[in-house]
Amino acid sequence: MRLTVLALAASSLALSAQVPQPPTGNAAVSAALESIKRENAWTLQQQVSICEIPAPPFKEQVRGQEIVRRFKEHGLQNVRVDAEGNVIGERPGSGNGPTVVLSGHLDTVFPEGTDVKVKLEGGRYRGPGIGDDCRGLATILAVARAMKAANVTYPGKVLFVATVGEEGPGNLRGVRHFFQNPPEKIDFFISVDGTGLGLTTGAVGSHRYLVQFQGPGGHSYGAFGMPNPIHAMGRAIAKVSDFQVPRSPRTTFNVGIVTGGTSVNTISPLGAMEVDLRSESPEELLAVDTKLKNAVQQAVDEENARAPDHPGKVTVKWIDMGIRPAVLVNNESFVARAALAAGKALGFTAETGASSTDANYPMSLGIPSITIDGGGIGRGAHSIAESYEDGPEGWKGPQWALLTTVTLAGLGRTAGVVP
Repeated sequence: MRLTVLALAASSLALSAQVPQPPTGNAAVSAALESIKRENAWTLQQQVSICEIPAPPFKEQVRGQEIVRRFKEHGLQNVRVDAEGNVIGERPGSGNGPTVVLSGHLDTVFPEGTDVKVKLEGGRYRGPGIGDDCRGLATILAVARAMKAANVTYPGKVLFVATVGEEGPGNLRGVRHFFQNPPEKIDFFISVDGTGLGLTTGAVGSHRYLVQFQGPGGHSYGAFGMPNPIHAMGRAIAKVSDFQVPRSPRTTFNVGIVTGGTSVNTISPLGAMEVDLRSESPEELLAVDTKLKNAVQQAVDEENARAPDHPGKVTVKWIDMGIRPAVLVNNESFVARAALAAGKALGFTAETGASSTDANYPMSLGIPSITIDGGGIGRGAHSIAESYEDGPEGWKGPQWALLTTVTLAGLGRTAGVVP
């Protein structure tokens, strides 16, 4: 593994000596960009129709099968579904250039049974998941369609991927599986996730835990004095609320859900809390994780010390709900500069930052990776009131995805010195 990381680092250093030049003068690329703008209504129709296919966590199969059909319809080759449920299609080039993945995620955060009918109200589309990530899926379909229509060619190869399990409970299971079982060497990874024209060049890592405080329990009066799991949990939450974390790199903590208890006059045998820790820095994420574990143990020790002679003790059980790696923002990487240059060529300057997306995992492996937005204006992500407006230039999102992809696939690379 260390040799692989060193090789990736050397490759990245070599790329840093090159200046990405988007191939806007290429006739086929120009035709594809114009096609995306001209066929913008088609992209919106894709977005709406995809969104009306339910894809709750771990149940993305029906939407995935429809993406299989659409991948084939728009000329992708060797379309298949892998063992985890990711849909993969290929658009080969000459074969002597980089392999680029262009990806969106299939799943939503909404439970089975959610009404996913999309409503159009005064130019605003309303529907759960309409932006996150139906916009991303529509974007990669628009890119595949435009490439086929204009017969875009490039030295490398493009893999179009629709992943499962990007959202919280999925814990990036789709992209993890893809990179743990790669179909070939992947040189660049682009995730299209959400709306706007922002660029993610760093990974907000997260550690999520279900922490269970357990004890024998008993009657609130008759068994009074025994250590109380819910009291121990309360002590822990109080300690967590006093954590001091840095503003930069941004680091956060939250106790989001607490459960436990059977009645007001019962010492509960169980109290549980769900905790979310996040940071852009791997070191700070580990530091706040250590603080949490120390706080929980101190709380348990203090509660048990309150009744040292009682045979019943509070114990704690940790259940890992998901670990996402953190990677610091890097706007100077070749892949980031390629996306920024493509945006500039299209007339906008993308804001950069860190987020929690499918790109977290390949970033942590040292594979040059970014997440780009899909254009338009989104509101209320992860809520049933989620909405999308195309705005005056929503089509620039799919154009950006196409231009960045072909740049990375070898059409836009020229030797030079980093400015």
